[in-house]
Amino acid sequence: MSKDLFVETFTETEKQQIHQWIEKLLQGNLTSIIKRTGETVPFQPVKIATAVYRSLIAVKEFRTPEHHTAETWSKNLALSITKMVINRLAMDQKKDGYSVEDVQNYVEDAIFDSGFKKTAKAYIQYRANRTAIREAKNTLDDAVAEILKETHRENANVGNSPSAKMLQIGSAASKSYYLSKVISEKFAQAHKSGAIHIHDLDFYSKTLTCLQIPLGKLLQNGFNSGHGFIRPPRRASSAAALACIILQSNQNDMHGGQSYAFFDRDLAPYFETASEEEAYQSMEAVIYNLNSMHSRAGAQVPFSSINIGTDTSAGGRKVTKNLLLAYRKGLGHGEAPIFPNIIFKIKNGINRNPGDPNYDLFRLALEVASVRLFPTFSFMDSSFNKDYKEEVAYMGCRTRVMANCRGPEVTDGRGNLSFTTINLPRAALEAGNNLDKFWSNLETLVTLTVEQLYERYQVQANLKVNDMPFLMGQGLYLDSEQLQPGDRIEPAIVHGSLSVGFIGLAETLVALTGKHHGEDPAVLALGEKIIKRMRQLIDEAAETYNLNYTLLATPAEGLSGRFTAIDQKKYGSIPGITDKEYYTNSFHVPVYADISAFDKIQTEGLFHKYCNAGHISYVELPSPPSQNVAVTESLIKAMADADMGYVGINFPLDYCAHCGYTGVIPEDNCPSCNTNTVRRVRRITGYLSTVDRFNSAKLAELNGRKKHLCK
Repeated sequence: MSKDLFVETFTETEKQQIHQWIEKLLQGNLTSIIKRTGETVPFQPVKIATAVYRSLIAVKEFRTPEHHTAETWSKNLALSITKMVINRLAMDQKKDGYSVEDVQNYVEDAIFDSGFKKTAKAYIQYRANRTAIREAKNTLDDAVAEILKETHRENANVGNSPSAKMLQIGSAASKSYYLSKVISEKFAQAHKSGAIHIHDLDFYSKTLTCLQIPLGKLLQNGFNSGHGFIRPPRRASSAAALACIILQSNQNDMHGGQSYAFFDRDLAPYFETASEEEAYQSMEAVIYNLNSMHSRAGAQVPFSSINIGTDTSAGGRKVTKNLLLAYRKGLGHGEAPIFPNIIFKIKNGINRNPGDPNYDLFRLALEVASVRLFPTFSFMDSSFNKDYKEEVAYMGCRTRVMANCRGPEVTDGRGNLSFTTINLPRAALEAGNNLDKFWSNLETLVTLTVEQLYERYQVQANLKVNDMPFLMGQGLYLDSEQLQPGDRIEPAIVHGSLSVGFIGLAETLVALTGKHHGEDPAVLALGEKIIKRMRQLIDEAAETYNLNYTLLATPAEGLSGRFTAIDQKKYGSIPGITDKEYYTNSFHVPVYADISAFDKIQTEGLFHKYCNAGHISYVELPSPPSQNVAVTESLIKAMADADMGYVGINFPLDYCAHCGYTGVIPEDNCPSCNTNTVRRVRRITGYLSTVDRFNSAKLAELNGRKKHLCK
């Protein structure tokens, strides 16, 4: 409360009267008070009178004689209660002094004892609000101080530039504001306590998460990125350049990834007559652009994903072939490209087997993946994808948006609106060994998360088209082309998904049984039962709300360490649960488990069908299988046969930024040129990043990864 408010509320005479009470009752023994920071400052009881007065006025709990106004009566009562507080302080006289909290407790008691219960409740709420504001400010101050030293590693795609620091400071301020001012208290408290995690909190009421961009539509019709109309392209090189500009433009309207579901099909018409040289140069430009075109005020390049592999036309095949060749070659010094995340779609009769029209492209994709980690692979014949034929597409982070209770079941023009993750190990830790209690905790958490996502959806639905001028104004979102600039976007975003995520199934099972699902078939069966139950609850929510609620195998980056740190503080270090810096990614077998590649595939394959918002599985190899592509093919086909939807092969990928040497480099210096410019690329949450951008939790997880033997 500001000093101006004190002056406006009480006259100098009244303030002097309060100080006279102090001198008389306290006899100079209590002239100071201890702040929450530990600092000792002068005791100002006029603050007590002001807070009580404002509480009385706020709730209108008046008992006013005819000759007094409500304000005068309330002021007199506030002074009387202040006198009562001072009298009690004088009688008690704590030897070590009174803190601010002590005095406020006396004030609460005095208001209650005076019979003004509504006012007491208002004062308690006032205290709670002030505490929330103070904590938010302290949290924000700490976050900004840390950012000014070095940008947070919550997102491995954000660098350490001045623009990145400004982005992170704005992010910290936004999170603080939303938690204290916008989000309902029960949801904010659940987030702060670590029961749930509201992802992309800094963008809570600003925009949506991600989109599968309808590239063909934009290229055919042209578009306006804000400074004039861009006409439809005629040549392959122009179409490829515009594809990059579209990704960058839409990234500035959203906080998540940007993807093309049918990159080969959509570019095919422009590549039909292109020479091989032009096709290659165009795709090389795509690789270069997507690793250098910054968005979000220059803080990062777009999170880009490109789905290819199923178009059998001459133009489509040319796009796929040359994109893979350009990606294999790498950047200017042969460096491994970080973006785009290339996803090769596999389907029987099109590219999976010898004799299929695009089998040669599948083989090329395997060769490139064996050197560069990308492409990853998705399976159109999985039990949960096959009904959609070739329509299903993924994003690098694992997102999948398909079924639609409010419109057509298509991929283009749709994306995830927002997602929130459940702390699954917490539900188990709070249940102890009581499985019935765990099921109850799980249902409570899912219900809470569904409600929180709906509250956020209502906020997002009230955004206007002109809040996202490219995304909505240029008709990228399904049905948004029917809206006017001042219209609410809800008619379009009903096609998006709201995702409930989870993390740490392995730790959850250890808490409940003493083992994880990679150790015991009975524990694996319980794990499947847990995820199946979550999916049932979320399907029920979709029916109840008539919205696309889905279950997500969360791509935990910053979150993997956040949940664990909170639970370590609450429960201590528990072996197999809270004794590491991170919780295990979604339903994955722990990275430190001794398990073969094929056993891991069979174990994790059980869970993909339940996670309709997205899923991914990996196997970890000791080195690039570039000399034995047959191993990569056998692993990818085993994953397909295990009913997985989206997968990747991991291995160490190191390169020298000075001379371009690429391979496994165990030492700090390059074996070719002996410089210490070695950069180490690894997969993190589906995307690639250099290890120096990993946060501490993901770095600990990376260091704990065991290699999976192919036996």
